[in-house]
Amino acid sequence: MQSFIVEHYLNKKIDIYCGGPDRFYGVVEACADGVLTIKDDDMYTHISIDKIIAIWGDGKK
Repeated sequence: MQSFIVEHYLNKKIDIYCGGPDRFYGVVEACADGVLTIKDDDMYTHISIDKIIAIWGDGKK
């Protein structure tokens, strides 16, 4: 999953679903050591890759 995210979504805006009410939005800043880092409104969110169920992206920054 980590290499897929880096290859297809680095520096792009995505939506992430982790189950239940856990949904996150932002631009992919980094993905390393099993952690995805996204940025939205100058705030960073770090998400464990193994908790991700689905990712949506429109291909735009």
